[in-house]
Amino acid sequence: MSYLGNKQVMADNIKYYMKLHDKSRAEICKDLGFKYSTFSEWLNAKKYPRIDKIEILANYFNINKSALVEKHSPTTNIATPNSQSVGYYNDPEVAILTEALRTNPNGRILFDASKNLKKEDIQFIVNMINELKKKEGIDD
Repeated sequence: MSYLGNKQVMADNIKYYMKLHDKSRAEICKDLGFKYSTFSEWLNAKKYPRIDKIEILANYFNINKSALVEKHSPTTNIATPNSQSVGYYNDPEVAILTEALRTNPNGRILFDASKNLKKEDIQFIVNMINELKKKEGIDD
């Protein structure tokens, strides 16, 4: 179900991807040239970013714009930082790493999700993909 235009959904989704990629507000603002106060208003659900800023964020996190603007149901296996059990995965960190691979078109084809994988194994796969892309000079 989609809730386009919902500031809280946008705020929650940005926070989710910040956690997923271990990025701070300051890092994102510096990397993307956003004003810190404006970005904070988005994260506090006080304002909604313009579509061009949504696209910049989506590209930065290597996701579709819909991943930022749509509310995710529990069946999408989106993990929240404080969740104890998330969808298919028992470990929230595994769910977060798996979501990173699921939303990355290049990683998705190399990854066959398994409930028994450890978070270290998934992180190894993510790191290997990133190193191979760096070696080949591929930018997302």
